[in-house]
Amino acid sequence: MPESKRIELIRGCLETALNPNRLEIVDESHMHVGHSGHGGAGHFQVHIVSEKFNDLATLARHRLVYSALENMMQTEIHALSIKAETPNEDE
Repeated sequence: MPESKRIELIRGCLETALNPNRLEIVDESHMHVGHSGHGGAGHFQVHIVSEKFNDLATLARHRLVYSALENMMQTEIHALSIKAETPNEDE
């Protein structure tokens, strides 16, 4: 699957599940070409700001992101770096 399509799918999943105030997705797959275990899946960095993260610890926030991307984590995403913030933290 083309990386641009993966970004669209990631965006759709996160917008549906977490209704973000801000969402940035960076494709870092080009930096990992030939990486063992890559299997054609992509490497991505996500910065997401959502009110759903209010009163949650970092691990709980990351679990919400992984839950939203659960199906993609099995086939389309090899590695994911997450920065998950509340609207107050994003200021």
